[in-house]
Amino acid sequence: MKKTIITSIILILVGFTMNAQDISKHALGLRLGDNDSFGGEISYQYHLSANNRLELDLGWRNSNNLDAYKLIGIYQWVMLIENHFNWYVGIGGGIGSFNNRSNNNDNSGSFALVAGDIGIEYNFHIPLQLSLDFRPELSFNDNYRDDLGLDIALGIRYRF
Repeated sequence: MKKTIITSIILILVGFTMNAQDISKHALGLRLGDNDSFGGEISYQYHLSANNRLELDLGWRNSNNLDAYKLIGIYQWVMLIENHFNWYVGIGGGIGSFNNRSNNNDNSGSFALVAGDIGIEYNFHIPLQLSLDFRPELSFNDNYRDDLGLDIALGIRYRF
């Protein structure tokens, strides 16, 4: 009898926690943070499965002394918190290019990076998503950056 009651309770709890994720097929918007002096990024999310998605972010900088771009792809696992709140964690990598013309020193090249991602998001009843995430990035290029960069960003995306 005890085994039947315990099994029933476990099945009921599992049933309540297995709500469908609110992951849109596509989401497009901006990810606004420091981004290693790139500033904002154009952000796109693509639904892969019930709990997974791919996020692509493109950041660029065009100033008097530095022109640069960075493209990052992150595979994310999305977990439901409650109602329209989700939290997610991911890992990925990226590439970029830079042209630094400061101090009469023309320095240009490309770089690679690995990145992690952890954040929380809210999906409104309208097709709008707000997120806050933390992304550590480890870059590999002595001339541009060869260390760990930490980025906190606010994302706003249109879901479709």
